[in-house]
Amino acid sequence: QVQLVESGGGLVQPGGSLRLSCAASGFTLDYYAIGWFRQAPGKEREGVSCISSSDGSTYYADSVKGRFTISRDNAKNTVYLQMNSLKPEDTAVYYCAAGDGGLGLQNYDYWGQGTQVTVSS
Repeated sequence: QVQLVESGGGLVQPGGSLRLSCAASGFTLDYYAIGWFRQAPGKEREGVSCISSSDGSTYYADSVKGRFTISRDNAKNTVYLQMNSLKPEDTAVYYCAAGDGGLGLQNYDYWGQGTQVTVSS
């Protein structure tokens, strides 16, 4: 059974850091681009970052460039999203997904259940 499980969310103060993990089971992440998306209350889900399956190229939304870093550990079948200098506007449910790449939701076939990130003092 194909499954993606996110973890690492939580409550953090503005300026703080969190590292999200996306662990895959039932398939090998190597063959897929992995994207991170987020959805804040009342807003549409948006692409945050992605990493390609081929050469490890990474892409970021302008809103997170310079603060977030995506990486993958194929040996652990896991992708990470390191989030630094967090802002209240980063508050959202974060999802990882496996697919063809890019920041468009339509490019992804497999989705995790999401993990809540709340940035608040």
